[in-house]
Amino acid sequence: MAHSPSDVARLTAVDTARAARVLDEVRDATLSGQPGPLDPRPVIGESWTRMLRGGVDPDHDFRAGLLDHEEIERRRRDSPLRHVLPVLRQGLLSVADITHHIMVVADGEGRLLWREGSRPVLRRADGFGFELGADWGENVVGTNGIGTPAVVRRPVQVFAAEHFVRTHATWTCTGAPITDPRDGRLIGVVDISGPWESMHPSSLAWVDSVAKLAEARLRERHLASLDRLRSVAAPVLARITGRALAVDRDGWTAAVTGMPHLDRVALPAVLGTDRIRLPSLGLCSVEPLPGGWLVRVSDERCAPRGATRIELDLGQPRRWSVTVADGAGTWSHELSPRHTELLYLLALHRTGRSAADLADDVFGDPGRTVTVRAEMSRVRRYLGSVLEHRPYRFPEDAEVQVVLPENPLDLLPHSTAPGVLRSRVLPPRESWAQSRPITGYSA
Repeated sequence: MAHSPSDVARLTAVDTARAARVLDEVRDATLSGQPGPLDPRPVIGESWTRMLRGGVDPDHDFRAGLLDHEEIERRRRDSPLRHVLPVLRQGLLSVADITHHIMVVADGEGRLLWREGSRPVLRRADGFGFELGADWGENVVGTNGIGTPAVVRRPVQVFAAEHFVRTHATWTCTGAPITDPRDGRLIGVVDISGPWESMHPSSLAWVDSVAKLAEARLRERHLASLDRLRSVAAPVLARITGRALAVDRDGWTAAVTGMPHLDRVALPAVLGTDRIRLPSLGLCSVEPLPGGWLVRVSDERCAPRGATRIELDLGQPRRWSVTVADGAGTWSHELSPRHTELLYLLALHRTGRSAADLADDVFGDPGRTVTVRAEMSRVRRYLGSVLEHRPYRFPEDAEVQVVLPENPLDLLPHSTAPGVLRSRVLPPRESWAQSRPITGYSA
């Protein structure tokens, strides 16, 4: 009779060698469709299911092409993770070397950009492709401590035969995602790895706490940069009688005058000095500032926008976005996991959802309306007039298209929201038929 997944954790804490043997039996039984001595932990079992559905071969050690040195260096320069390497090293490396582990830092695509620690363990890692520039996305090499945390958006420990690919079963990985504290976007994963004999149950909390320290350092850097921009912009804004704001290069607001504060404005990918229309602001002119832009809001009425088309792209496993196109142009915004859930639920229910409805859809608790209203307020700051409220909904005359993964079971794999889980049970077209259908569908 199968036991609770918590039995695996208790067994691992007491006797790692015995746990490794039991997990090998669990893995073989599960992949062959037979009952095993224990059930795999939910996070592992769900990952194995994704791997079988995606065609990853558990008996073949597949290795994607390594990035060359120039591409690794380019990604390092472009990655915000470079700013928090000292935090990661200080928190992880000293203990990792003692416990015969290595620290690995990957970008949001699962590419290994930094790798440090015990030299013997580094050489052992080379033996199965755990090296700089390698792609350790879950869909490439199966369940692991880099790719799986990136998919489920939470810390994961993968011990011995919990790895989907058999040749990785001599290894243990403990990884935690690092997200952009400004908007929740995944920017990478930090992982501690080594031979399974060196695994310790406390590694999960240890790695997670260091990842959170890194996110806190990124938040401090962001606030400091806004402070610098605010100092530069203050004398300029003091001379302006109308509405204006100073934003950094990513659209985060440092200061405003003549208008309520906005956390962020959605800027076009290419921004010159021409007049443009920005969501929630209307017609604007922009001027460069050191470290950002001065945005002057015009009092002129914009020309009619024409038909509005909204595309919600959920087709990728780790990155989601919303694109709005109308007569005045097109702009896109990358979404955090929570905002992705909310907009998907509104696309399902075109007639609208109240705060209590969304709280029930997201948390299974209609009483959590304060949290929902706060999140929807943030969403409306960048979606502007293309998202209405009372109830929350997309405009009735807007064309809404949702790009979904080919299999409904791959829909937002990180999400535990009841409204999303219901969509994974039925094919998308059937689930949409229960409410007002989405205008467009693409897979």
